Amino acid sequence: MTEPRGPLAGLRVLDLTRLLPGPVATMHLADLGAEVIKIEDTGAGDYARAMGPGERASGGNGGGTGDSVFFRLVNRNKKSLRLDLKQAAGVEAFLRLAKNADVIFESFRPGVVDKLGIGYAAVKAINPRVVYCAITGYGQTGPWAEHAGHDINYLATSGLLDQIGSHDGEKSGPPAIPNLQVGDLLGGALTPLLGVLAAVIGAKATGQGSHVDVAMTDAVLAHNIFPLVTTQVFGKPAPRGADLLTGGVPCYGVYRTADDRYLAVGALEPKFWQAMCAAIDRSDLAPFGLATGRKGREVKAELAALLASQPLAHWEPIFAAADCCVTPILRLDEALQHPQITARDMVVELGGVTQYAPPFKLSAWPWTSAMLAPAAGADSDAVLAAAGYSATEIGALREAKVI
Repeated sequence: MTEPRGPLAGLRVLDLTRLLPGPVATMHLADLGAEVIKIEDTGAGDYARAMGPGERASGGNGGGTGDSVFFRLVNRNKKSLRLDLKQAAGVEAFLRLAKNADVIFESFRPGVVDKLGIGYAAVKAINPRVVYCAITGYGQTGPWAEHAGHDINYLATSGLLDQIGSHDGEKSGPPAIPNLQVGDLLGGALTPLLGVLAAVIGAKATGQGSHVDVAMTDAVLAHNIFPLVTTQVFGKPAPRGADLLTGGVPCYGVYRTADDRYLAVGALEPKFWQAMCAAIDRSDLAPFGLATGRKGREVKAELAALLASQPLAHWEPIFAAADCCVTPILRLDEALQHPQITARDMVVELGGVTQYAPPFKLSAWPWTSAMLAPAAGADSDAVLAAAGYSATEIGALREAKVI
C-alpha cells in the first residue's frame, strides 16, 4: 500500500515510546505524513502488543493476527525497527538514524536515555537541529521526577480527579475514574505535539533544535480551569459534582429517563434554558437555570422527576426540535453509528479493526488511506538500509541479536 502523504511529509520521527501517550502522539504525526520509525527492544517490545483483548497468534503482523486491538488502534502508518540499545552496535545504529532525524520521542524515566548513550546531549552533538521530546508523568525535574505513575495518578496529583463525580445535594460521592485517559491523551499525546511542532518550526528557522520536557501532570493542571476559578474566588474548589460545569446548577447536568437512559442537559445560556423549559411546558422554571442552594436543588429535583417520567425515545425528538443543547448520552456503539459521526467519516475499518479517523480535516490534505500497524521489526532491514547499512552489515546485526 502506498504510504499516505500530508503536510508533514519529509519529517522523520524516531519513536521510542510505548503503550498509549507517545504512540498516539506519533500516530497523529504519521497520519499527517511524517515518517515515523517505531523503535522497540528485541524482547517484549511495546507492551501494548499484548495488552487488552485481541488476537495473540505468534508472528503477528498487525493486520489481524498477533497484536491486540489496542496496539493496532494507535500504531498505524508507522514503520517498526527492533533494536537492542543495551549493545554498543544498537546504540551506534540508533545514533546513525538520529543524525538525520527531525524529532525523537521517548517516555522512559528521567536519565534512562542518557545512561543508554542516546539522550538529548548525545544526539544534539551530531544533530543540532533535532527536537527531542521526553514524555513523563511528572517531568524531568522536581522531587517526584522519578516516581512511577499512570493516568489515574496524574489526574489525582493535578486536582482533576477530585472534581469528577456526583453530588446528591447533601454530599459528594467518591471520585469517578473516566474511561478517557485525560492525563495520557491530553497530557501525553496532544500537549507534546504542540511543543514539538513549535520546536520544529523554530529549528527550521534557526537551525537549533530543543529538548521538549512534557509532564502529563503539568498538562492536566494547566487545563484544570474552572476549579482554579472557584478556588481563587472562594478559597477552595467546589465540592465534587457541585461546580458550575459539574452538576451544581439545574441547566447543566445529567438526568435519568424512565428507561434508565440519560440526557445531557447543557442549556447553560439563558436562551437555551428557556427554550428547553418551553419544550417541556415548564416555563415557570425559566428564571432558575443557574439557581444554586435550596432553590437550585428544588428545580433540579422537579426537572429530574419530569424527565424520569418518560423514556429516552420520548424526549429525544422534543429536544432535537427545540435546539436547546439537550442530547442523549450515547454508548460508544451507538456513537459510532450516529449520523453526525458517520457524516464526518470519523470511523474507518483497517485490517478488520474499527478505528477512528484523524480528528482534523485539512482541505489541502484529505486523509484517504493508512498503513496497518506494523509487525515487530517488520521494517528493520529497510530502515537500516536507508541509513547506509549494507546487507552484510544488517545480517551481522541480526546474527548478534542487535536487531
